[in-house]
Amino acid sequence: MSNLTLNPSAMFTTIVRILKAGLVPYVEGSPGVGKSDIMRSIAKQLRLKVIDLRLSQCDPTDLMGFPNVQGTKARYVPMETFPIKGDSLPVEMDEKGTITHTYDGWLLFLDELPSAPRAVQAAAYKLILDKMVGQHPLHSCVAIMSAGNKATDKAIVNSMSTAIQSRLVHMELAVSLNDWSQWASENGIDSRIIGFLNYKPGLLHKFSPDHTDKTFPCPRTWAFTSRLSKEQAVTMTDLPLYAGVVGQGAAQEFITFAELYQSLPKIEEIVRSPQTVAIAGEISIRYAIATYVADHIDEKNAEAVVHFLDRLDVEMQVVAYRLAVNRKNALVANQSIYSRLEKLGSFLN
Repeated sequence: MSNLTLNPSAMFTTIVRILKAGLVPYVEGSPGVGKSDIMRSIAKQLRLKVIDLRLSQCDPTDLMGFPNVQGTKARYVPMETFPIKGDSLPVEMDEKGTITHTYDGWLLFLDELPSAPRAVQAAAYKLILDKMVGQHPLHSCVAIMSAGNKATDKAIVNSMSTAIQSRLVHMELAVSLNDWSQWASENGIDSRIIGFLNYKPGLLHKFSPDHTDKTFPCPRTWAFTSRLSKEQAVTMTDLPLYAGVVGQGAAQEFITFAELYQSLPKIEEIVRSPQTVAIAGEISIRYAIATYVADHIDEKNAEAVVHFLDRLDVEMQVVAYRLAVNRKNALVANQSIYSRLEKLGSFLN
């Protein structure tokens, strides 16, 4: 990772700082690395309602407003997409009209910025710098964030003019296995995928602009894979399905890893004999068992399970404890688990 790129957790903190300064961040990254996920996480923390605007699909009029004749003069009327001065703060209501959630403002996400035609980019100048749509100022509680793909990735990208470049704070997003594992465990991603990618970290994001497969492994496509695999048996008969999501090579390796779960000792055996139950020497099986145990540890079996995990390599213990406590926060209060977390502290960061 270049010293000029930011991993997702650092990117999150940096974007919040930029938004609070009233500036507009531009996040550049390869397809599928999680730019939109970071945006949604920031919106949630800042209590902002997301307005997701794909500039590649826009016309200049969408950003400047629609011309409307009033008497002897014409003026631009802003699209309802944009909250303007005088609008009420957004809320969510249930079917009975009862307010269920209130927001502190909006996060206007200008996605696919470099994929937009130059005329649309030019129409965004005033929106980005002056926070105005035509003659109408945006609501004071609107924050703006933008994102796009890298030109070197052969995505649909047009060059940005120097005028729009100077209106943005430019940053590049890098993929981080630790950050992704944290996000994945908090968002219910199939544990087998988390364990597999900690075993094969190079497959978290394996992208080449010149690749010839129909798709490729990246954070986005692994999230899709989880939606297909969770609570399902994964066998080699599913190869065409998973190859259609992450590509043939990654799919074949993931299925092979997932099939290892059939040979693992069951949690009852582990709890009954944590010090003596057999553990295979193959590193892939040991990663698999770490994630299996993380899914099955609870308050009742924690003391036995931590003694079993002590027999695994540190890297595998980290995977197991990180996944377990992110899925079940109450486990942190268990004394046996807490003592191991303290011991592994420097590895968990």
